[in-house]
Amino acid sequence: MKIHFAKYQGTGNDFVMIDNRNDFFPKNDTLLIEKLCDRRFGIGADGLILLENDAETDFRMVYYNSDGNESSMCGNGGRCLVAFAKKLHVIQQEADFIATDGLHHASVLEDGTISLQMKEVDFIKKEADYVFLNTGSPHHVTMVNDLKNYDVKNRGAEIRYSDLYGKPGSNVNFVSQIADNHFALRTYERGVEDETLSCGTGATATAIAMHALGKTQAHHIFLDVEGGKLEVSFVKEGDRYTHVFLKGPATFVFEGEITC
Repeated sequence: MKIHFAKYQGTGNDFVMIDNRNDFFPKNDTLLIEKLCDRRFGIGADGLILLENDAETDFRMVYYNSDGNESSMCGNGGRCLVAFAKKLHVIQQEADFIATDGLHHASVLEDGTISLQMKEVDFIKKEADYVFLNTGSPHHVTMVNDLKNYDVKNRGAEIRYSDLYGKPGSNVNFVSQIADNHFALRTYERGVEDETLSCGTGATATAIAMHALGKTQAHHIFLDVEGGKLEVSFVKEGDRYTHVFLKGPATFVFEGEITC
């Protein structure tokens, strides 16, 4: 089988994109998806995303981690999929699409940056040394000293596989504050089982967590990730965070055909 694909990256978080509107892709073939994402024997990516038809929106997003398993929402992946949909002429400047966590709206800005509306957050667990919340994917957020030299992979794996989150696990974000509305973070992602250069739902979770902890009063947060810069904005309504938007670049890398 020959598969035509496109490769996109959003602040270093990279994805294999496949147009599956004809429903040809073997969606239950975990080993195939894992192989396509393999950086030595395949195309190489943090995840694989299918663009599919949807009766009520512009398209459906189906996301797989690099381990081949279908996963929860991916913010950077969602932004990249919007750019892919624009390249395919499925959309122009605006998009409404459905993902595993519900409906999303996105805009392609004049400079090519993608602004993606994320799910509302109405539950935040605040503990002495961490915050837990779900921004379409589960996220553990903790502040650390010397983020640059922090052992993200090993410490992230310890938390991800701990009894705290059980078998499903959680993504883990390590954060330091740069200024009032400016933070740096590094993320360990479940499914990838390693640090990634960026995580969109992690950046969203970090921004909201820092506001919930009182580390910032700002509703527009700038975030430095290993692969670049992201922005998160939101509105606080009582105990809920609404109108949550993730903004950042979504860049076409290359396209090709692979025989499987």
